[in-house]
Amino acid sequence: MKIKIVCVGKLKEKYFQAAIAEYCKRLSRFAKVELIQVADEKAPEKYSLAQQEQVKAIEGNRILSKIQPKDYVYVTAIKGKERSSEEFAHELQDLATYGHSTLTFVIGGSLGTSQAVNQRADSLLSFGKLTMPHQLMRVVLIEQIYRGFMINSGSPYHK
Repeated sequence: MKIKIVCVGKLKEKYFQAAIAEYCKRLSRFAKVELIQVADEKAPEKYSLAQQEQVKAIEGNRILSKIQPKDYVYVTAIKGKERSSEEFAHELQDLATYGHSTLTFVIGGSLGTSQAVNQRADSLLSFGKLTMPHQLMRVVLIEQIYRGFMINSGSPYHK
């Protein structure tokens, strides 16, 4: 199985980089992991609604260029479906069983994701109503993917 994580913007903080590297290493026994960063769009500090949509559209096109037609796509979104770790693990297992060889996870920019990206999603994935820094969300997401694989392998990692 292949796991792709497509994110808007660069990850600058070394401690987040170290955490992600650790989870990528751990995940490597279950799947090939590919981290893809697309450029964020520079915009004024105060956006009009039209400017916000334009920024999301530009970033959305960059995201969509990294997604293949057969990828199963999760887009992180506050309005997405919340799952327990066990439900998420079961979903990952089902996707593998039914032939989805590439799972692509998308974390949008500071304004979220475009309508086009949300429409391409097979599933909107929510980690609750809290807003997290996008850099931290990357760590949380990859840890939950790892946790899902560990649950499915019967490991005591998840208690």
